[in-house]
Amino acid sequence: MDIGGSGIKGAPVDLDRGDLTQERCKVLTPHPATPDGVADGVKQVVDHFGWTGPVGLTFPGVVTGGAMVRTAANVDKSWIDTDARVLFGGRLGGLPVTVINDADAAGVAEMRFGAGQDRKGTVIMLTFGTGIGSAVFVDGVLVPNTELGHLELNGHDAEKRASSKAKEDHELTWERWAHRVQKYLAHVEMLFSPELFIIGGGVSRKADKFLHLIEGIRADIVPAQLQNDAGIVGAAMRADR
Repeated sequence: MDIGGSGIKGAPVDLDRGDLTQERCKVLTPHPATPDGVADGVKQVVDHFGWTGPVGLTFPGVVTGGAMVRTAANVDKSWIDTDARVLFGGRLGGLPVTVINDADAAGVAEMRFGAGQDRKGTVIMLTFGTGIGSAVFVDGVLVPNTELGHLELNGHDAEKRASSKAKEDHELTWERWAHRVQKYLAHVEMLFSPELFIIGGGVSRKADKFLHLIEGIRADIVPAQLQNDAGIVGAAMRADR
């Protein structure tokens, strides 16, 4: 299950191949995105598949211990200090639940099945959607909950300037948006000196429209191979641990 600022989507996952075994089901994220409202959406998706096994869920914020929500930038603030494992487990009739930051989940999937396979050194996965999520890996090991979308860029949270939502809200052309993404990547590169950037989120399906416009970055830049399914796959991987 992948909980985002605009949609809640999920599907059963084949963990040997890293792909979905059925077409994913998606419902709209409620507004306001309160814990109870989101839990109702999660139950709707799980019930759609008649699923009775472990459930992995992503969350768009810092999650500690596979359960506790510590930040809530793009959902209702009432999520802060919520035990998401207890909330979702109760709503799903006691099914075993694991919760992980959404970008971390996408990154875990890409490192095993996608663009990050066999890559050493520092790899940074960035997911562009309602906000900007990040997953940082050093020699394949995740550094959890980095939240690099909240780095300052031109006096604002970077995700307010360079997310997919910012592109839509400001009606930016691909060229203008790519320029903002380039400035953001340059800032992240200055701080972390990665060998590879993996660009994820729904925008990864349209990489041909903007990646070639990004210049001056030393690290390799590639689109996520699992595209917008990466979060679902990564959540399932964590549920299977």
